Amino acid sequence: MRLKLTIAYDGRPYNGWQSQVCGNTVQDFISKALEEVAKQPLRLHGSGRTDTGVHALAQIAHFDAPPESTMNPFNWVPALNCKLPATIRIMACEEVAPDFHSRFSAIGKIYHYNLCTDPVLPPLKAGTAWHIPRQLDADVLWDALALYIGRHDFHAFAAYRGNETPDIDWCRTIESVELTTLQDGYQIAYKGDGFLYKMVRLLTGGAVHAAQGRIRLDDLAALLDQPPGLPRGKSPLCAPADGLFLQEVIYP
Repeated sequence: MRLKLTIAYDGRPYNGWQSQVCGNTVQDFISKALEEVAKQPLRLHGSGRTDTGVHALAQIAHFDAPPESTMNPFNWVPALNCKLPATIRIMACEEVAPDFHSRFSAIGKIYHYNLCTDPVLPPLKAGTAWHIPRQLDADVLWDALALYIGRHDFHAFAAYRGNETPDIDWCRTIESVELTTLQDGYQIAYKGDGFLYKMVRLLTGGAVHAAQGRIRLDDLAALLDQPPGLPRGKSPLCAPADGLFLQEVIYP
């Protein structure tokens, strides 16, 4: 039985999603819980990485239950949660087709990013919003975000992991960007077919820079679709991990 997990976590205590030697990642903790419940190691596949400090409302992962297991999908939720830190929770578990893959079956993702513009950052917002007490021009912020919609070469809005190949495809499609006004700031939601390493944070940083008058909109637009070598440079600012949430992974 192949099982699909919907996972929520507070990213602050962890070194991201992807398993590492340090053992302090979300995937490491869930893999350990799976092994304790199943009494054997089980391979856990995630839909993609989130970085240190990045949160998730609905990260997706899958694993194959042992053939001898008699647990139904519902039973896995409390069995795993009682072995996980309170900052990681399995929200749902369901049986899926044998050919389902949490990463390769996905057709898109939605991320959202929280900005707090209050003069003082409320303590319960620490680590879950980017504090920007300096005045933002909301109209310019929206104009900047609208530049990203469509299919573009986002090389200038990507960081490097160090394992890039010469033939890497830097093109992605941003289907929509929504800017919502909150009582204490803004929330930006990006829906796309995929996102490069730190892409959402670099998109957000560039848009905020424009909204603060630190970069012209036409100069920000010029960073898109550049030829190799990036003659016009890269996004001027990478937003912190604090305000970033993986909101949804989209499947057919």
